[in-house]
Amino acid sequence: MCGVVGYIGPRQAAAILLDGLRRMEYRGYDSAGIAVLNGTGVKVHKAAGKLANLEREVSDNLPSGTVGIGHTRWATHGAPNTPNAHPHTDQSGRIALIHNGIIENAGAIRKALLQRGHTFTSETDTEVLAHLVGELYQGDLEEAVAAALREVDGAYGIAVISSDEPDLLVAARNGSPLIVGIGENERFVASDASPLLEHTRSVVYLDDGEMVILTRDGYRVRDLEVKDIDKPVNQIDWDLATIERGGFEHFMLKEICEQPESLANTLRGHLLEEEGTARVSGLNMTDDELVAVERIIITACGTSWHSALIGEYMIEELARVPVEVEYASEFRYRNPVVNERTLVIGISQSGETADTLAALREARRRGARTIGLVNVVGSTIAREVDGGTYLHAGPEVGVASTKAFTSQVAALALLTLRLGRLRNLSILQGRQFIQALTALPAQIEQILAKTDEVKVLAERFFTGNHALYLGRGVNFPAALEGALKLKEISYIHAEGYPAAEMKHGPIALIDENMPVVFIAPRDAVHSKIVSNIEEVKARGGKVLAICSEDDSEIERLADATFTIPQTLDLLTPILAIVPLQLLSYYVAVRRGCNVDQPRNLAKSVTVE
Repeated sequence: MCGVVGYIGPRQAAAILLDGLRRMEYRGYDSAGIAVLNGTGVKVHKAAGKLANLEREVSDNLPSGTVGIGHTRWATHGAPNTPNAHPHTDQSGRIALIHNGIIENAGAIRKALLQRGHTFTSETDTEVLAHLVGELYQGDLEEAVAAALREVDGAYGIAVISSDEPDLLVAARNGSPLIVGIGENERFVASDASPLLEHTRSVVYLDDGEMVILTRDGYRVRDLEVKDIDKPVNQIDWDLATIERGGFEHFMLKEICEQPESLANTLRGHLLEEEGTARVSGLNMTDDELVAVERIIITACGTSWHSALIGEYMIEELARVPVEVEYASEFRYRNPVVNERTLVIGISQSGETADTLAALREARRRGARTIGLVNVVGSTIAREVDGGTYLHAGPEVGVASTKAFTSQVAALALLTLRLGRLRNLSILQGRQFIQALTALPAQIEQILAKTDEVKVLAERFFTGNHALYLGRGVNFPAALEGALKLKEISYIHAEGYPAAEMKHGPIALIDENMPVVFIAPRDAVHSKIVSNIEEVKARGGKVLAICSEDDSEIERLADATFTIPQTLDLLTPILAIVPLQLLSYYVAVRRGCNVDQPRNLAKSVTVE
């Protein structure tokens, strides 16, 4: 991983490739490179670090040619340096290849190639694949790529060019997304839509095991056994302006501030207040099928896993269906109890998260019904599950997820409402829940109006090296998410705990140098959280409390407070997380961190 872009057409490729890579910088990466067919061979330029380093290298000598490939790399095999950057070439130097994913049997293939006289200049599995394609090349690049891919195990999204066939670009995917862009007399390939929007809105989504052969005149899709596949052409319905910063200093801040709109978009058209229920038609399940569900498993990674935990609280409380939340990375490697009465929900902003996709496939193999909550239309999870719903949060560019999280929780609330009303939730309770959901966008606006207060709080936090986030009940997952945001973008070590668990170990860490963030709304366990704050204060800890308005008791105890509007207990995390997102953002800015592209992280994690 992380970003693939390719071009074939009448225009000069290098500038298009560099611009496409720039559009994908948000995905996170540690090196970049391009390869262009210049009429005499393959011209490769690559550099470690940010794209600006590559742009400086080629600024006075932009390679000429109308066919090329470009890549931003997030290191898996080998250090993030220039030799390991993509593109890689074969032994002859006439074939260039870029690759997202991991070739799991690369070690065995490398050993065999070394015995046959190959020499390698990098530590990557990608160079191994390039050499394998080169060894199998007999004048037909399409066949060489297919033959090589039949020998490899693992995940890949690749693009390949050869100076021996200058009017051809071959790409293929298995477990790592690729999109084909169809322009007028020109074709594109990319790992997401962002590099394509300036040139075309007509796209074809490749599925696993498929390859595409692009020429100046057209394209065709086939499998690895030379069978042609008919694929529909889709139209992208959002424009370039939606992925621009729009005057904000960072994408993350823009996306935090977009949450009133993104949350409203997630809820729009789904709430039926008169009936006290929700319309979630994309589930592709009848009421009888939903009632027959005996158990729900929600599987996800990272931020999506935290939203799943909140969903567990909501569904069990209001729908009375047993719920388990599983790390997707662990699900397929154990022996989960799954049958035809189990509903497995996969949550992924990108819809391409490799671990979540693998977990859903395993669940289907075992007979479970699967649904997806994803944000990206046309993504792999959206295409493979039995049903689901789109978040409609809009493109999320910042690597640290913000608006997708609140939209995920809202989508889970819609599912909860539907399930609850089919079971034992009264129409009055349903209407109250809908009214509370409807009020959330305006309540977030109230919180965002006080961002200056969070800036002041950040000044008190940014010098620390550790932080503890505590919450009880449904606010425990919000504490986990708040801690994750802080460590993701500011590199401060932070941990989230259930507040009651503090005394069973973490309390040993608390002293005058340990900031402790409490999520302490006026809810059913308010008195308990007050006791936990007392315990921290007794040991000299510095307390920041996210609390309800006019809570004099919390204000008396805490060293600093930020107030949020009152809502139903189960919906509090949607409001409480917003100031925690802002706190992480302003602390990271104050520490001089790269907020939108935090080190070592990638936006769409397509390797296991």
